[in-house]
Amino acid sequence: MKVILTQDVKSQGKKDQIIEVSDGYARNFLFPKKLAIPADAKALNEAKNKEASRLHKIEVEKQQAKELAEKLDSTLVKIVAKSSADGRLYGAITSKDVADTLEKDHKLSVDKRKISLPEPIKTYGRFELEVKLYGDITGKIHLLVTE
Repeated sequence: MKVILTQDVKSQGKKDQIIEVSDGYARNFLFPKKLAIPADAKALNEAKNKEASRLHKIEVEKQQAKELAEKLDSTLVKIVAKSSADGRLYGAITSKDVADTLEKDHKLSVDKRKISLPEPIKTYGRFELEVKLYGDITGKIHLLVTE
């Protein structure tokens, strides 16, 4: 009997996967616990539509990430910070500061966790930061820290 899993089932498969199981296993275990539904024409069509929708959503997100990466590559983020007499900044520039400045000055929304900043910036200068946007799609932010 073919069934469509409604949840992950150990040793059988993952959610929304179509699998072949024995009739007894389906009727006595999977159906009563609502772990699966019978794979009739209506359910198969629904599963197919759901999968197509999921793939379309992924494709749209990838396209948006590519567009954002192109915008970021041509963007210079300028942060003004105060420093001591020896040139060290009071405090430090973090990925949160970079994300906030991007949002405020350039209207580009990037999550601070996606900005790769190995350690906070504590000096003036020009920096190039990598942004992990979606899977293997990355962009670069050009950062200028000035007085």
